[in-house]
Amino acid sequence: MTAFEELERGDVVWGIDPLSDKGRPMLVLGTPQFPNHGVQLITVLISTMAYHEQWLTLRDDDYEGDPLGKRSHVLPWSLATLNNATEVEFRMTSLVDKRIEDVAAQSVGYITS
Repeated sequence: MTAFEELERGDVVWGIDPLSDKGRPMLVLGTPQFPNHGVQLITVLISTMAYHEQWLTLRDDDYEGDPLGKRSHVLPWSLATLNNATEVEFRMTSLVDKRIEDVAAQSVGYITS
């Protein structure tokens, strides 16, 4: 198991969904270190539901490791910050740099619009 502090940009983790009581896959976009708090994970949610035209579908070649079991979509407008190890159950896989950059650029676009 990967320790919380060892998680990196591009890792896909199973984390606590801030919008429900169940967990979900989340893509780590940033891992800032704060002097009084330590590492926080800035993530975007991943869903298997195809309900929005602006999601980014993950293809098999988007993964650096094994793909997720079901066709999945990144929701770049749905950001969540995970504050400690209790909010992450495990690391699932990771994405290639190009796809991480695509997601980050879309997320920034939502934040700055």
